[in-house]
Amino acid sequence: MKVLLTGGAGFIGSSVIRQALSAGDIKIVNVDTLTYAGNLDSLASIDANPNYAFEQVNICDGTAIAQVFAKHKPTVVMHLAAESHVDRSIDSPSDFIQTNIVGTYTLLEQSRIYWQSLAQKEQDAFRFHHISTDEVYGDLERADDFFTETTAYAPSSPYSASKASSDHLVRAWQRTYGLPTLITNCSNNYGPYHFPEKLIPHVILNALAGKPLPIYGDGSQIRDWLYVEDHAKALLKVLSAGKVGETYNIGGHNEQRNRDVVTTICDLLEELAPNKPAGVINYKDLITYVADRPGHDQRYAIDASKIQQELGWQPQETFESGIRKTVAWYLANQNWCERILTGEYRLERLGEVS
Repeated sequence: MKVLLTGGAGFIGSSVIRQALSAGDIKIVNVDTLTYAGNLDSLASIDANPNYAFEQVNICDGTAIAQVFAKHKPTVVMHLAAESHVDRSIDSPSDFIQTNIVGTYTLLEQSRIYWQSLAQKEQDAFRFHHISTDEVYGDLERADDFFTETTAYAPSSPYSASKASSDHLVRAWQRTYGLPTLITNCSNNYGPYHFPEKLIPHVILNALAGKPLPIYGDGSQIRDWLYVEDHAKALLKVLSAGKVGETYNIGGHNEQRNRDVVTTICDLLEELAPNKPAGVINYKDLITYVADRPGHDQRYAIDASKIQQELGWQPQETFESGIRKTVAWYLANQNWCERILTGEYRLERLGEVS
């Protein structure tokens, strides 16, 4: 199997690549334009792997994507490239429209043209796996409600609306052109190599620096947390065994209120990083409640029974085990974090740092 994987320098994409290559029987072509969230440091461990290739290409560039198909001749596509930070989508929605909608359209079209050029046997084996989010479903009102694969779409932010649009495009290309597609919608990911602007790494790094730990509103918003390595395993399972045209929800079975996530991190840091910054007595003293985000969804929770029953996947990490591993990783990899916080990881690729 040769996988053309978009967004492989990002958080989830890099986890999929590291895991796939550890199996030894998959080749990966990583297509990433390296925006601010694309970090090749996350792939340093596999950079020299003979089964790995990198192409710095924007998915909105149809000509360049066609050249990647012609050069590498992939057998499947995994589409993870996306703008994904809700706050950024509120401040600058145009980037999300361009990457998540136009980029997905461009990749679908080039995949269709390439797929139609293949011999019948290769056409039958080809897959276009689109990786999406549970945020397309909006939020849940009752405590006993869960998102299923048939839940109606009701996106709340420019980010989730752009991802909902991309999901619809994928289904249309399958229905209209017969392109063999798969869609997965996942809950909130966390774990090693997560970009520091997201909640969990942001809290860890701010706490270690003695900075405020901001929580939106009263922090009662609930999310289902999925350890990124569990997600990567699920994606590879869907790619190899999923049924064409189907959607699979991937959840962690770990619902947590935002404020409880922050206090759990503080408790772990008390244990694992007891030497606090000057002036800090308890990490929890840094917690600060700020004005809520516009259109903030209250609760997400995924029913992942379909992928468990049909493909045999279920998460291995509880939130307690996964968050401990995550905090420990950030404590052990502060150089990776520092290169992001200083911008050094981006300057090097521009040739501005030797």
